[in-house]
Amino acid sequence: MKIIFATGNQGKLREVRAIVADLGIEVESMKDAGIDVDIVEDGKTFAENALIKARTVCKACGEVTMSDDSGLEIDALGGEPGIYSARYMGEDTSYHIKNMNLVERLEGVPDEKRTARFVCAIACVFPDGRELTCRETFEGRIGYEEKGENGFGYDPIFYVPEKGCYSAELSPEEKNAISHRGKALRAMRAKLEEIL
Repeated sequence: MKIIFATGNQGKLREVRAIVADLGIEVESMKDAGIDVDIVEDGKTFAENALIKARTVCKACGEVTMSDDSGLEIDALGGEPGIYSARYMGEDTSYHIKNMNLVERLEGVPDEKRTARFVCAIACVFPDGRELTCRETFEGRIGYEEKGENGFGYDPIFYVPEKGCYSAELSPEEKNAISHRGKALRAMRAKLEEIL
């Protein structure tokens, strides 16, 4: 079975491939599949945006399509950047700049109020119209600096109390075991196993 994963993010693609590897599912990116469509993510939730992406790409290619929409919610900032995580401060702004901006905005906020979570919603759309979705979270806190060389995006400022380190300091295997995307992919994998 082949699934098109609607992303251009190589980090996400690696995580997806690792989690479904033993199911015998081939995962291709949109680029691999030669798909170039404009996707307008105008949903109000992560799940709505994941479905918009998956539906658009499925319609364009006629293949089973999976998509995720994920981001960071910081409680002290009213849930920001939320569904705008990728576009926060502009899509072309480096994550180092985005990360430092968020850390600065939390200046003076004590540890216990720096709670945050990564959220991941995954949608899988089939050419016959069937749709599956699931949503999972990864709880933590916003740190005071960037740490770690692994991961991508906001991982370097996301402190994971249960591990005593930042998300970007976890190995890919450790991160996949507890992350929002890892949990959501395993939930989606279970749903796929039921119908395959």
